[in-house]
Amino acid sequence: MTGPLTRRLGASGVIATIEPDPFQAGAYILDVDGTPQSHIFPEHPEELFFEYIRRMGHVIDVAAPAGEAITAIHLGAGALTLPRYIEATRPGSRQQVIDIDRDLVDFVRETFPLPARASIRLRYGDAREVINKLPAGLKASADVITVDIFAGARTPAHVTTVEFFTEVAALLAPTGVVIVNIADGPGLAYARAQVATVAHVFGHVGVMAEAQVLKGRRFGNLVLVASNRPDVLDELPRLMARGPHPASSVSGSDLTRFIGGALLTTDATAVPSPTPQKTIFQMAKKS
Repeated sequence: MTGPLTRRLGASGVIATIEPDPFQAGAYILDVDGTPQSHIFPEHPEELFFEYIRRMGHVIDVAAPAGEAITAIHLGAGALTLPRYIEATRPGSRQQVIDIDRDLVDFVRETFPLPARASIRLRYGDAREVINKLPAGLKASADVITVDIFAGARTPAHVTTVEFFTEVAALLAPTGVVIVNIADGPGLAYARAQVATVAHVFGHVGVMAEAQVLKGRRFGNLVLVASNRPDVLDELPRLMARGPHPASSVSGSDLTRFIGGALLTTDATAVPSPTPQKTIFQMAKKS
């Protein structure tokens, strides 16, 4: 593949594009309706490039002993970057991927097929509806659950609530970890409410992000880590040291201060995540 490939998605009518990364030979960027969704390096799936995806990968690395196969559930597919990463670093893992846009997933898979040996099951539909129809054997079984759900550049309201995360928690193994991608801008009102909401459901929660994003000075991605095992948060300093830099994290009493007076998000009060300015993505492509 030497140039961009495009496809109009049937469900939404928007244009999806897979184009070569101008800064990394052999790598590609998936763009949907002007929003960079995913980065993929087909020959080196163990290498992660988007800042927040690298942080999510670091958490996956410490969710179980190195190289050990795990059970993972991914809510949101993108270019299947994290499922490919887990298969490359933890061969034999059992993975479930749920996404509402079959046209997009088919476009990605036709361009860059998944490894034939990989145990990756794809399911299509609204994430919240599908997780409640998963086989009973998946209940309380997931070592890792990633939540990276976007419709365009925004996370839909119904997958941001106490009720939703309670449903997610039912899939998590006792020692499992939930990793949530949160996109927010100055002031972090949405992110603070999301952290409060997740902390209401799980016993131990921490947040990682680029330093200026975590301070609420610019739009970006925050990676929320949630579990019912306390030692997960003990790993945060080591995860931060692995980059990207500069980076910050909050947990414990600092997390309480970060949440401040933010209210829980429920099905009755939920709204989609903020809409970023298009210039954010133009700058990201140039950086």
